[in-house]
Parts: sequence; C-alpha cells; structure tokens
Amino acid sequence: MRAVVCKQFGPPRGLVLEEVPSPRVKPGHVLIEVHAAGVNFPDVLVIQDKYQFKPPLPFTPGGEVAGVVKELGEGTTGFARGDRVLASTGWGGFAEEIACDATRVFAIPAEMDFPDASAFLMTHGTSHYALKDRAAIRPGETLAVLGAAGGVGLAAVELGKLMGARVIACASSDEKLDVCRKHGADEGVNYAREDLKERLKVLTGGQGVDVVYDPVGGPFSEPALRSMAWEGRFLVIGFAAGEIPRPPLNLALLKGCSIVGVFWGAFTGREPERNRANIAELMRWYVEGKIRPYVSATYPLEEAASALEAMERREVKGKVVVTTGR
Repeated sequence: MRAVVCKQFGPPRGLVLEEVPSPRVKPGHVLIEVHAAGVNFPDVLVIQDKYQFKPPLPFTPGGEVAGVVKELGEGTTGFARGDRVLASTGWGGFAEEIACDATRVFAIPAEMDFPDASAFLMTHGTSHYALKDRAAIRPGETLAVLGAAGGVGLAAVELGKLMGARVIACASSDEKLDVCRKHGADEGVNYAREDLKERLKVLTGGQGVDVVYDPVGGPFSEPALRSMAWEGRFLVIGFAAGEIPRPPLNLALLKGCSIVGVFWGAFTGREPERNRANIAELMRWYVEGKIRPYVSATYPLEEAASALEAMERREVKGKVVVTTGR
C-alpha cells in the first residue's frame, strides 16, 4: 500500500510517499481501507516534533480517517467487514490502509460521505466537549471564538449557535469572518485591525463575554481574558500561534472567572463511554442537518505535504482533506 512517511522531523516538504507493507491487525483492532483523511494543525506539529504525542521515526502522520472496515483482529466485536467508519488515530492516517484500536472507531451514517466523515471527529468532538462538558454553555450566553475560521473554531461557531449562544467570531481577515457568518456567527471581530478587548466590550454592551474558546494562544489570549464577564469560562484549546501565553492570574480573581483546560484526546481515553455518547449526539445532529464540517479543499495522497503547508501558512478555512482515490 502507499503511505506518506516522515523519516526525519521537519517541515512538510520532507515527507515522502512510499510503498510500505500493509499493517498487521492485532486482537481488538480493525484494518480500515482509508478513503479520506482529515488534516489538522497537530499534524503540522507532530512531523516537527512539537506536539505532546511523539511517535517514533519513521511514521505516517494523519490523526483521523474515514473508510471501510477491511479486516477484523481476533476478538474484535461491534464491526463487520464492509462497515463504513471513521476513526481517531493519532497518526498513521495519510495512507491507503490503517489498523487501529476498535475503541477509537465509530460507524458513520449513510448520509455522511467520506470527506465529511474524515473532517468531523477531531474538530466537532473537541468543540462539543469544550462547550457542553467543560463550559456548560447555556442558551442566551455570549461565546467568543478565537481563530474562528479554522477547523475547531468553525465547529465551535456552529455548535455554539446550535446550543443557543450568541456567537462572536474572531479571526484575522474579513474574508475569514464572512465564512464564520455563513456558519452561524452573529458578530465578527477582525483582530488584525481591531482592538480585540475593546471590540468585545462594545459588542457585549460592557458586560463581557461568558465563554471564550481559544485554540490560538499567543498575543490574543490575554485581551480575550480581560474581556470576560463575571463567572465566565475561558477555554484553553491549543496554541496555534506557537506561543503559550502567560496571563496575569489576578484577572481570574477580579472577574471571578474560570480558566478551563480542554484536552479532548485525553478525555476520549479516560471516559470512553461519555465520549461515545457525545459522538452519537453529534451524529444525530449531522443526520438532522444541524451541523456539517466545512471542507474547503481536498488533496490527493500525493499532495499531502501541500495540504500540511496550507495549514502551516494559516490559509485553511474550515478543514482540508487528503483522499486516497479508493
């Protein structure tokens, strides 16, 4: 089978496409014939040895896939050959086949195609867990989403609106904000040319934001934290800007707000049944037409490096997907 291989840590252009042996299927695992693989910012980090998960070299990047069950390992239950599935894989997804633990595999409805399925789990799973379980967001509250045109950001915009929040999308261009408004954002802040703190103050009538969703970090976290309402919740999702911020903790005291970590990957392992219930809810919403991942571009497997470079340059709106031609 063909797979994209990282032989040494570095930028995407160092990846190579090679013929490699098909994976062996261990007990409790399934072998998936990959049709599509979602591209996420952690994929950019893991190939540069900048992510918390560090696979040994050589390895294949790609943290989520969609395809068809090809083979079952000994003792594996809950699936059959030919089932249409998606899976959270950590890495290994940019390949024509992947073997993974059956606990990380989910059946997909007939209404969901493979590109949508491959772009769904990480972004919507993260944002659903963040808003429902970590923020306990309530109808009528105000949600500010940083990096709102990216994969997790756009999912947060969509889910926040579905959960009854007033959503303020925050992004670096008017073009990106237009995409956010099409996915449910009520207001937009272009933090490349507007003062984030002051604009959020104006948009909330001086009351502040109830929930901040921050996958960006860097220079925007502290202004957003300063914009919190009393007993607000600041959700720490990630650090796409590269810099881990160090906000003054007296802000949390003065505002009576909470700074809440959101580590969806750890949650899925620690509380698999709650995670499955969350994913089932997301699937229902997809079938009902209430949510849908925004796939802005697809790349063939041969151009996986180009997809990662677009992600690295912050050019991606929503999600991009690598397809295998299967």
